[in-house]
Amino acid sequence: MTDKELYRIWAPLGKKWIEWVRPVPFVGIHDHSKEYNFTLFEVPAMDFQEEKFADAALIVDLPGSESIEVGIALAKEGYRPIPAFNGTIEQPGSRTTVDNQSVGMGLIAGAEELLKIDLKDDAKPAFLLDSNRLHRHRIDVTVFDNSWDIYPQDMPSADYFINNGIHKIVVIGDRLSRDLKKILYGYQKKKIEIYLQKGYAEPKKVRVHKQLPIDVE
Repeated sequence: MTDKELYRIWAPLGKKWIEWVRPVPFVGIHDHSKEYNFTLFEVPAMDFQEEKFADAALIVDLPGSESIEVGIALAKEGYRPIPAFNGTIEQPGSRTTVDNQSVGMGLIAGAEELLKIDLKDDAKPAFLLDSNRLHRHRIDVTVFDNSWDIYPQDMPSADYFINNGIHKIVVIGDRLSRDLKKILYGYQKKKIEIYLQKGYAEPKKVRVHKQLPIDVE
């Protein structure tokens, strides 16, 4: 499949939430500078069907292609995975701070799985992020810094969420990254509840403080 065909599988025309699928990782997605023996692992289902999370959108903030694997599992539960990756692939032969190529390989393999899943037009979103995106340690000047941040404009606004029946955000990850906290703080100010789920544990409601650590309620 071409870059554009892969993008359209993840962002099919006329479906809800696709405006936030980032096109960057699909550009030159087949141009790998490293050899991979890549397998997209099937992970256990993550059940958010209970009434408590009927009005929740999800943010999957896990390392690299692991985020895509969870996104496919959530698609099988009726969520539309929205790749919000915004990192570029390095030139052949260069060293990098973030392995964005594994994300590209995951998107290719994930597209094959998505084709098998019949999602509703108005399926709730599960935004996919790479928790490695903030790696900025450069050993020397020859290391290509392809790290990236998530910004408010990369996600729906609080008002958009609320107007579309979303009143909770569940983050699936080990912690709330500093860039994501800024976005979640804005949601919280608009009375959207924030939850953090570590692994397969029960999601815990959290309160996000501006420039301060989070408190688990």
